[in-house]
Amino acid sequence: MKKVQQGFTLIELMIVVAIIGILAAIAIPAYQDYIARSQVTRVVGELSALKTAAEELLMRGAGGTTQLDDATDLGYNTSNLLNGAPTVTSTNAGVVSIVGTLGGNAAAAVSGATVTIARNAAGTWTCTVDGSGASSWKASYVPAGCTNS
Repeated sequence: MKKVQQGFTLIELMIVVAIIGILAAIAIPAYQDYIARSQVTRVVGELSALKTAAEELLMRGAGGTTQLDDATDLGYNTSNLLNGAPTVTSTNAGVVSIVGTLGGNAAAAVSGATVTIARNAAGTWTCTVDGSGASSWKASYVPAGCTNS
C-alpha cells in the first residue's frame, strides 16, 4: 500500500511566506502613497466648497469685510485633516485667498503641506499646493487642477 502525502513540506511553506513578504513590500508603500494623495485631494475639496459662499458674499459687496474673512461664516465645518480652521482673507477688489495647512490626522508624508485656493480680481479661481512644510512630500500628491509650488 502506498503512503499518501499529508500537508505541505517546510520548503513549500517558506516559499509561500517569501512571496507574501515580497508582495507586502510592494503593496504597503503604494497604499501609503494612495492615502496621502487622497488626503490632499480631500482637503482641496473641503476648501473648494467655500468658493461658492465667497462668491455670493462678493456679489453682495462684502469684499474686505470680516464676514468674508471668517471660514465659519463661509460654511466651513471642522476637518480632522487640517490644523484648525483655514485662513480666509479678502480685499474690496474681489481678491480672496483660502489657506489650509494639513495636520491633525493627516499622513506624515503630507502633514505640514499648505493648500491655497485663491481668486483674483477677474474672478478666476486657482489652486496651489505647497509641500515644502511636509516631511516627505512627493509632487504626485498634488491633485489634478492644482499646481505644485
